[in-house]
Amino acid sequence: MTAPRPNPLLSDRDVDFQLDEVLDVSTLCALPAFAEHSRETFGQLLDSTRRFAREVLYPTYRRMDTEPPVFEDGRVRVHPLMRELYPRLVELGMLTATRPVDVGGQQLPLTVHALSSAYLMAANLSAYAYLGLTHGAAHLMEVFGSPEVKETFMAPLYRGEWTGTMALTEPQAGSSLADVRTRATPAPDGTWRIQGSKIFISGADQDFTQNVVHLTLARTDALETGTKGISLFAVPTRRPEGGSLVDNDVRVAGVIHKIGWKGIPSLVLNYGESGDCRGWMVGPPGRGLACMFQMMNEARIMVGLNGVATASVAYHEAVAYARERPQGRSAATKDASRPQVPIIEHADVRRMLLRQKAIVEGGLSLLTTAAYQADLAAHSRDEDTRQRAALLVDLLTPVAKSFPAERGFEANALAVQVYGGYGYSSEYPPEAWLRDQKLNSLHEGTTGIQGLDLLGRKVVAGGGAALAAFAQEVGTTLERARRAGVDPAWGDALEAALREVGDVVTGLASRALAGDVEVMLRHSADFLELFGIVVVAWRWLEQAAAAKEGLARGGDEDRDFYEGKLATAQYWFATELPRVPHLLQLCRTGEDSYARMRPDWF
Repeated sequence: MTAPRPNPLLSDRDVDFQLDEVLDVSTLCALPAFAEHSRETFGQLLDSTRRFAREVLYPTYRRMDTEPPVFEDGRVRVHPLMRELYPRLVELGMLTATRPVDVGGQQLPLTVHALSSAYLMAANLSAYAYLGLTHGAAHLMEVFGSPEVKETFMAPLYRGEWTGTMALTEPQAGSSLADVRTRATPAPDGTWRIQGSKIFISGADQDFTQNVVHLTLARTDALETGTKGISLFAVPTRRPEGGSLVDNDVRVAGVIHKIGWKGIPSLVLNYGESGDCRGWMVGPPGRGLACMFQMMNEARIMVGLNGVATASVAYHEAVAYARERPQGRSAATKDASRPQVPIIEHADVRRMLLRQKAIVEGGLSLLTTAAYQADLAAHSRDEDTRQRAALLVDLLTPVAKSFPAERGFEANALAVQVYGGYGYSSEYPPEAWLRDQKLNSLHEGTTGIQGLDLLGRKVVAGGGAALAAFAQEVGTTLERARRAGVDPAWGDALEAALREVGDVVTGLASRALAGDVEVMLRHSADFLELFGIVVVAWRWLEQAAAAKEGLARGGDEDRDFYEGKLATAQYWFATELPRVPHLLQLCRTGEDSYARMRPDWF
């Protein structure tokens, strides 16, 4: 195994560009929630996470990937490095950075927290995942938990003394939460007795904290079917009793052997094998799914960030390798006695690097924008602004989760390709990041589920209100791009594509209202892909406008950065946006090859 080369993980210049020139994140400080902050305090969090990610966390990645957790004597033993890393991650303040002061938080914007998290994810996504899952579980209890639940479970999670998980999936149900069978029965002491099994539960056991709390879905009414009667419970591995922690009848039944994310275990859990597993209800009875979706939506943004971060670290590795790896000569040079050139001089290598850059920086802009809108939705003083921002967050979430996962996998594969045969070797890290990236299209709702959610719910909800709000945002960007002097053909193409999207959505919605839901959703995966292309084209147009503005300010210091932005935007509009009409046509016509394909024909 080779020692890791220095890797920036993310481009600091690009992160600052997204925050200051694309969005102007300082405007959030005008909101009461963030009034105690400034761009300087935002920078302090970013600087501390950047340093920790590069100097401490990144050097641990390869060891944790090659030495995964083991299951011994009924317990999971994770890599010993986590005993040092987790307390230091907690010390960074990332567990509570966005939470209110009264629960120990710093009340920072999600926008800043998201980008800070991306550095940590790029450095060692498995190590960060323990922190992300714990934050999600604690936040659920903060919003929906009783005072007892908050004091007993939320507080030690936020203090970093315990970790948390989300336990939804069951062996027989998979993504179909309507088929959850785990049962919860009321007990005289006010708790509930939990019985059942969960699978693919990340971080459900470890040996670097005293306890793990599982936010668990279970049925409280055996007579209800579907999603009715499903409630949410805090179920600790060890329950507080008499001033100490005692066994709570939660057992690890198996370890899932994974191709990636090897630093955090994925486990099968059995609840109540001895009839003594106790859970504490979180939120109203029968409203477990509604409560859980808060954590799931946060988790989907986190998965999107993981996708961008995993593609980003591989992209920067590939650029560095291409600059230093000599091979071949210019196509115009026939003299074999001349020195070889770095492979970045070859056009096809630059093609692969440019595609990675387009995906990584387009995806980062998408996630930053989604986080910014989430901050407005939660904290704006204006009710109309909050509602509009909430619509945009709902609309963007399926894309923010799936685009970095699917296109990120493509970017990671290109990083392997840049390395050539060395990329296929485990001596170099690109193959490991490729393995890691694949999970992002699977967990927290597969890409197929994101497509159904986007087309079946988000774009048609409220009579298309979210799509209308998005069109307004695009219109604002078009005006900015025109003022900045961006190639008008780019804006015209984006405007035309969005108009076509609206027409197709209207046609599909009318089919659904007429009872033909199957035809409406037949090409939901294609719709998700084309809408992702349009959304990222919007973000590239915004970045192009900011780059043009930067060039107009003069000076040579950032000229290369801005010119690189414009070339990458050109690439997206020239190679990706033209794919949208074909995908729209599939949705419009309801092309039925795989709809009529019978199982026996395969």
